[in-house]
Amino acid sequence: MINVHIICVGKLKENYLKDGCAEYIKRLSAFARVTIIEVAEERCSDHPSESEIKSVIEKEGNRIISKIPKGSCVIPLCIEGKEYSSPDFSTEIEKMSMHYSSLSFVIGGSFGLSEEVKALGKLKLSFGKMTLPHQLARMVLLEQIYRAFSISNHSKYHK
Repeated sequence: MINVHIICVGKLKENYLKDGCAEYIKRLSAFARVTIIEVAEERCSDHPSESEIKSVIEKEGNRIISKIPKGSCVIPLCIEGKEYSSPDFSTEIEKMSMHYSSLSFVIGGSFGLSEEVKALGKLKLSFGKMTLPHQLARMVLLEQIYRAFSISNHSKYHK
């Protein structure tokens, strides 16, 4: 059974997101061992300067990198990533599962991911050009991973 790590900046605050994530983690347990790794969100002023934003991204990036399991396939979520249909995403996960014992999906904070984190990505993933709050992105990611495993295992979930 493959290990799936979701490394993300910040904690879930809303109960509906906590409940949704818990549901998909429970469903995924049939296919993978899922671990959520939360790193602290860096604080900044209400109107941060470019240098303050850069500092936030760098500090969060260092925290993320320190949590990536050795030998794991890193998959950052970023705007410059590739968009996949659900069946194509399923195929990509199947391919990666043949070469790695763990997959580490990375969700950045409000200002995104550092270039160092993105550079570690074997595959960069995008949910499209629209911006999602990083907490909602976590639930969407878990649902898409569950859908991908369901497709691979010929489940009725993906119709």
